[in-house]
Amino acid sequence: QYFILLIITDGVITDLDQTRTAIVNASKLPMSIIIVGVGGADFDAMEFLDGDDGVLRSSSGEPAVRDIVQFVPYRKFQNSPKEALAQCVLAEVPQQVVNYFSTYKLQPPKNPA
Repeated sequence: QYFILLIITDGVITDLDQTRTAIVNASKLPMSIIIVGVGGADFDAMEFLDGDDGVLRSSSGEPAVRDIVQFVPYRKFQNSPKEALAQCVLAEVPQQVVNYFSTYKLQPPKNPA
């Protein structure tokens, strides 16, 4: 099983160190985290958690095993077709699933049904 956590937020992170540590710990698990920022808040911290600019590290310096976070600011898509938002929200999930299976040398199920 592989899990996707969807977080929709209209605010900024107030506990960035704890959040970083939680994401680094979760990077070992079969999961992806998608964060959608709604509203006009400053989402720079969310972009930082995304890990696209480098390996995310916990407050103690432990690196994430893999990138599991995708952050999408809704305001960039509010006048776009809904498919554009869906494509961006789900863009990294396939690679994140493949990375999880590869990291732990797991084979896909023979009968996915």
